[in-house]
Amino acid sequence: MYKKQYYLYIIKSNKNYYIGITENLNKRLDQHNNGKSKWTKRYNNWFIIYSELCPNLTSALRRERYLKSFKSIKYTLKLLNVIGP
Repeated sequence: MYKKQYYLYIIKSNKNYYIGITENLNKRLDQHNNGKSKWTKRYNNWFIIYSELCPNLTSALRRERYLKSFKSIKYTLKLLNVIGP
């Protein structure tokens, strides 16, 4: 039986960031860059700066909520050891 896995990801476009989850990173990035995402369609040239594999949807959602709870994207990126803005 195939067990679905989910990715938590952070994408960047100019000075804008977006945190989300997906089953397919490449397909989701294409959706962001082609205006198919409600929250990111105003911007273009999105690229992935961070991703991590989560074993199931519940853990992915929990991790997404945790990262979005921080007030500063700079703090989030520092916590994940990602080069900042």
